[in-house]
Amino acid sequence: MNRVVTHELIHAFDHCRAHVDWFTNVRHLACSEVRAANLSGDCSLLNEIFRLHFGLKQHHQTCVRDRAIRSILAVRNISKEVAQKAVDEVFESCFNDHEPFGRIPHNKTYARYAHRDFQNRDRYYSNI
Repeated sequence: MNRVVTHELIHAFDHCRAHVDWFTNVRHLACSEVRAANLSGDCSLLNEIFRLHFGLKQHHQTCVRDRAIRSILAVRNISKEVAQKAVDEVFESCFNDHEPFGRIPHNKTYARYAHRDFQNRDRYYSNI
């Protein structure tokens, strides 16, 4: 349940921050889906083991890409090739955008680190 709520809250964050054009711009949708798959825990190692999908080299990126494509195909009536092209175009920048967490929260420890960083966000820049 936490993953689903986190996934949808990332979409809400993107909607407020980036003014995403959900209905006409497939690249906007692709970016939000990449971010949601990356940051929500959809592609955690434990989840992938339960799905019997796991690998050693850049598996997280592959999982994020695949889940973003599947999400786009679930909500849009477009071909798989168009969805793949949209994800490929935005993948690098959107995969590396970790806001509002500042890092990929792979587990509860990383989530606590992200929360700590959020609490201390103004401390380091207040004297500049």
